[in-house]
Amino acid sequence: MPIKHRRQAPTQSDVARLAGVSQATVSAVVNGRAEGHRIPADTERRVREAVRELGYVANPAARSLKSKRNRLIGVHTFESVFPISSRDFYHEFLIGVEEQAVAEGHDLVLFTSTEDPDGKRQLYRDGINRLNVADGSVLLGVTHKPSDLARLAAEGYPFVHVGRRDVPGAEIAWVGADYRSGTEALVASLAGLGHRRVAYLGTSHRMEAQIDREDGYLAGCASMGIPPMPVFMKVQDLTPEWFDVTLAGGVTAFLAGAEAQADRIAELARARGLAVPSDVSVAVLVGTVGGPEVGRSWSALGIPRNDMGRAAVRLLVEMLTEPDIARDDQVLLPCTQPDHSTIAEAAR
Repeated sequence: MPIKHRRQAPTQSDVARLAGVSQATVSAVVNGRAEGHRIPADTERRVREAVRELGYVANPAARSLKSKRNRLIGVHTFESVFPISSRDFYHEFLIGVEEQAVAEGHDLVLFTSTEDPDGKRQLYRDGINRLNVADGSVLLGVTHKPSDLARLAAEGYPFVHVGRRDVPGAEIAWVGADYRSGTEALVASLAGLGHRRVAYLGTSHRMEAQIDREDGYLAGCASMGIPPMPVFMKVQDLTPEWFDVTLAGGVTAFLAGAEAQADRIAELARARGLAVPSDVSVAVLVGTVGGPEVGRSWSALGIPRNDMGRAAVRLLVEMLTEPDIARDDQVLLPCTQPDHSTIAEAAR
């Protein structure tokens, strides 16, 4: 069922109607000319309250009188992503967003004015939704206030989140990676290589992606008839003693939820005279930049980042141009299985 969105951002007419004033009065207030027009303080206060309540933002781009759209797509990241390199996690998402925006004939605008001193960005500043400058927006990164997403959805502002998000009290549009199916298939692949004890190294950061990977791991273990062995430990807590006990328990493969965990397993293995993957197999469930040694990269689950960025823009444009048609506004794209760089048949 399509998620309901309003057709356009609030206008000065909407503000005027709520405040009980003329549109000319609203224009004077929002453009800083209240004093020059001798607008009473109480009237100015009512206009500003209406602006905050509706989330109105003065739009510098002239909208088409026919479509009420300016063909601007906003890009809001909850963390700073520039400058970026081709090895940066967000790079491929943003390339996909840009490529699809070009294909759709839309311009992009990056929102940065809501950044806090700690570098984190909010959707609202002083109660105002800055995203209203654009027809709709693509959101990326870790959401710090799910309530802001719920508010944005309640206001009817069109947006698509890159990454699956569960928002209490709201149904939002998102494009995510199918980590559950990808991880389940990876467990089955390792079992097919003879691994009957596969340890899962989880992280304490419990967002939807981490939960999906864990669910996929448990489902894979259940379907292959092998015992689940999830471990949630910080990298510094993966000690030589823990590693010895784990190997003694029959573990021959590790699924790491973070590259730093995989690096630590490789370090512990080298200290015991063991090699990856001939003695111990290791696969990483996120994108990686390194490997256990020079010239060897980690076997990593492939995240369709470029495709996710493109699909998010494609979905947003559909929401803007055909808001009432039936569509799936929550889309999962398949992950690709890792190569065998650091996974191999279980050691006999």
